[in-house]
Amino acid sequence: MSKALNTIRKIAGSEPIAAAIVLGSGLSALGEALGDKLTIPYGELKGFPGAGVSGHGRDLLIGTMGGKRIAVLTGREHYYERGNAAAMRTALETMAELGASTLLLTNSAGSLDERFRPGELMLIADHINYAGMNPLIGEKTDRRFVNMVDCYAPDLRAKARGLAEKLDIRLNEGIYLWYSGPSFETVAEIQMAIRLGATAVGMSTAPEVILARFLGLKVWACSSITNMGAGLSSETISHEHTKTMAVQGAEKLSKLVPALVEEL
Repeated sequence: MSKALNTIRKIAGSEPIAAAIVLGSGLSALGEALGDKLTIPYGELKGFPGAGVSGHGRDLLIGTMGGKRIAVLTGREHYYERGNAAAMRTALETMAELGASTLLLTNSAGSLDERFRPGELMLIADHINYAGMNPLIGEKTDRRFVNMVDCYAPDLRAKARGLAEKLDIRLNEGIYLWYSGPSFETVAEIQMAIRLGATAVGMSTAPEVILARFLGLKVWACSSITNMGAGLSSETISHEHTKTMAVQGAEKLSKLVPALVEEL
């Protein structure tokens, strides 16, 4: 039993969780949707994210959502913080040890497609690991050779599309390209990403998807579109702008995700 798992069970009990949710920049409203909530600071959990980014929380929440016991990671550690693609490994391993069979990921992203506008959501159908880093580098077992076909579970995506229609939420679907950051992409890099077939770009999520599939977790992920990519509009791209615009996506996710959890 890991030290983090032991700490969580001492505080929150040993009842298993059904799923874990990771929140992206400015998406804290989802954590507020939990009932009977317990809060455990990351600082009390050995191996959990250490560095910080404004707009991200630093707590593990455990409570109920959609009639199920759920864990919410209110923030993640990004590759660009300390150059560690496997920064979320311990946290995700702990979620699996707690009993999670599904990982739901959210992020804020820039759109590369005029059809996907700021304030809207984009369901991730697949990703391009443009950063080239991999959280399984150094893993010594043959488990490192993870099959990434349908890594974003088709059945969960289908459920989300149906739920979004019922909730009157416009839900686009596209390809997410992971760019390491922390600087935003150049105009030329955005044009390259478009030519590669990406419809959104961001600085997270892909490493967690790789880790989750390595751990045998089912994955669903959704981006809150906060801006158009560099050169695609006249807006000034900044982290402050990302946090401000993410609120619109958070309102939609706070309706969609609990409905999806209920159907897990």
